[in-house]
Amino acid sequence: MFKAAGYVVLVFCISVAIPVQAQERTGNIEGRVVTSDGRGVESIAVAVLGTSRGTVTNARGEFEIRGVRPGTYVLAVSYVGLETQKVEVDVRAGETTRIPPITLNNDVAELQEVLVVAERNQYKVARPSPSLRIQAPLIEQPQNIQVVTQEVLADQQIFDMLEGVTRNVSGVTRAEHWDNYARIYMRGTNISAFRNGMNVSMPWGPLAEDMSMVERIEFVKGPAGFMLASGEPGGFYNVVTRKPTGITRRALGVAVGSFDTYRATADFDGMLSKDRKLLYRLNLMGQLENSFVRYDFNDRFSIAPVLRYDLSDRTSATLEYTYQYSRMLAPGAGYQFSNEGYKDVPRTFTIADPSIDPTFIGEHSAFFNVTHRLSSTWKLTSQLGYFHYNMLGSSLWPESIDEEGNMVRGLSSWDAFSENKLGQIYVNGDVRTGAVGHRILAGIDMGNKDYLADFGQYFTLGSAERFNIYHPEYGLPADSIPRIDRSRSLRDRANYEEAQRYAAFYVQDELQLWQNRVRLTLAGRYTISRDDYRYGAEEDNSYASDRVFTPRIGLSVSIDPQTSVYALYDQAYVPQIGADFSGNKFDPITGGNIEMGLKRDWFGGAWNSTVSAYHITKNNVLTGDPEHPDFSIQLGQIVSQGVEVDVRGEIVRGLEAVLNYAYNDSRITDDTNPETIGNATPGSTRHVTNGWLSYRLSRGLLDGVGISLGYQWQVDRAAWYAFDGNEQPLPDYFRLDGGISWANERLSVALNVNNLLNEYLFSGAPYPWGGYYYWVSEAPRNFRLTVGYAF
Repeated sequence: MFKAAGYVVLVFCISVAIPVQAQERTGNIEGRVVTSDGRGVESIAVAVLGTSRGTVTNARGEFEIRGVRPGTYVLAVSYVGLETQKVEVDVRAGETTRIPPITLNNDVAELQEVLVVAERNQYKVARPSPSLRIQAPLIEQPQNIQVVTQEVLADQQIFDMLEGVTRNVSGVTRAEHWDNYARIYMRGTNISAFRNGMNVSMPWGPLAEDMSMVERIEFVKGPAGFMLASGEPGGFYNVVTRKPTGITRRALGVAVGSFDTYRATADFDGMLSKDRKLLYRLNLMGQLENSFVRYDFNDRFSIAPVLRYDLSDRTSATLEYTYQYSRMLAPGAGYQFSNEGYKDVPRTFTIADPSIDPTFIGEHSAFFNVTHRLSSTWKLTSQLGYFHYNMLGSSLWPESIDEEGNMVRGLSSWDAFSENKLGQIYVNGDVRTGAVGHRILAGIDMGNKDYLADFGQYFTLGSAERFNIYHPEYGLPADSIPRIDRSRSLRDRANYEEAQRYAAFYVQDELQLWQNRVRLTLAGRYTISRDDYRYGAEEDNSYASDRVFTPRIGLSVSIDPQTSVYALYDQAYVPQIGADFSGNKFDPITGGNIEMGLKRDWFGGAWNSTVSAYHITKNNVLTGDPEHPDFSIQLGQIVSQGVEVDVRGEIVRGLEAVLNYAYNDSRITDDTNPETIGNATPGSTRHVTNGWLSYRLSRGLLDGVGISLGYQWQVDRAAWYAFDGNEQPLPDYFRLDGGISWANERLSVALNVNNLLNEYLFSGAPYPWGGYYYWVSEAPRNFRLTVGYAF
């Protein structure tokens, strides 16, 4: 690893000298893109024709292109689907050419399409992605929606969804760490996973997205009936993947890090036809990564090509395919266990053995999107999604641990298959009735999801041998490792099956009153669903069938152009399949959210703040049956209420910030066990605050140098599960991270150090059926060094 790091440093040192010499022979271009009323427009692509130089505008419509050789050029200001503006500009060596404001001639409806795919790398954005369907700016939405941008992910050197994404949004935490699946909690509930506006959640999955293919991640708080009704009332997160921008640009990256981490990425963006109608984007990633946990590893690669074709100035089609692959030791290899309590064994401890066959996961996904502009104010969108997921492996868990720490280790099969077929068609439009404007959204969602798995083959690892957690011995003979019988197909031997079928119809009208100073949202969603479930014998099959109407009412008021207040009432429900030990089928989860908040853009939109308060009621919640470990019982009711504060954006020139705080009081208010009433909801955290500051110099000898520092702090944490009527608190959590970087127009180098204080950080719970504790530790102090080159 150190040899590889030496090569990276050598490349950096050689490359630094090149741009320093070149700066004296080049010039810069500065300008601003505005609408006809003089307002700046963000996310507009600006390119110097005949060169590879280009950028996109910031929140004030400003742009800067540096390192242009002297000469006369044509500057193209454009976005796919918009009329291109061209301006001639003279560039002189060592000077900055400032051009007059460039005015776009496109109408408002067209400008609403200027969204994510050309988004400037910045901490704050003004609009949701098109995949969220709602077209109004975030400040006008009667809901708390927070966006984690690509630049935030890059500055924090986040490689995948399992890492520090959650730190960037108030009140969001990770619960229980599976090696490849993101279980994310928000407002006291485990939230759903979306990708490009489609619900891709499954019992275990989807495979956590690698950040190499991610443009942004949108956290939508509350039920959000415009996107789903059959989901958790706490909300969902929407991963938006990278799309073609119409600008030819390429980027390569390599990274090395602690625990023998080696990673390479490539991002190619450009045109396949001279008429700019056929565009492409290709993202590639390969990664080898060991772990601080003994023998654990997770090797991954992904391929993500995207094609966009503009059939006309009104119609475009986008085809996107992604393949993600993971090879790891085994789910459960990263857990620690003890009878005595948390942190009783080193965080390097594992119950796995290097002789165990690795687990393999492969996931294919495809999206096909067609957008057609019916008129200047109406747009029709249709989208198909397909997921095909295969897993071949095993899982580890203790059978027992005695007082001396002797453990009997269990190994079970875990082969799985999942297939999701998804469809959407919806229309957006603007109409007026007298003095009242209407933003209309209406559509149909359909889904067909199947998951099956073989959990049924169970063995004792190492035959009858015992394994001591305080003095573990590894390296079992290969012939003593149990072999999973795969002679029959997975469908024939699966002992767990889950299927979901749903269709939903929805309509939303946002009434714009008093010249859009007041916005009243009235919406409803009607969902038809059927969920089937089987665990064990065929006769145990059960199902849940529902027809549910969920209303949505929102009010947003603009106090001034930069400030709004809002109030919201929204409902959700979650179908629940299965039955308790007595054979009683579970009722669906029902949930309601009452929310209000204040939003403000500061200094022309350079940064914004959101303050929100909410009250969520969640009925018919399931938890494990303490007397029958293979069954669940319905708790009754959970109430979550709290306050959230988010600040993000460029506070002063060069200083980008993400700051947030959340108070979440989530408690059990009704239960079959009276002793648990009033307890904290399992997995919840009362106080969560995070901060990340990144300052980059843009002038002088230290031009391009950046420094970052961030923290995560969680207070009053509840364990994942509580079965015995007692609250099971976890110790407070504090983590400090930092980084230093340097970048110019082409080259970037970043060194991040995580867990600077080298704290033993973990989350976990008691395991009453085994009489012990289980937890997952985070890595000790570790580093990542990334070098990127754009051309």
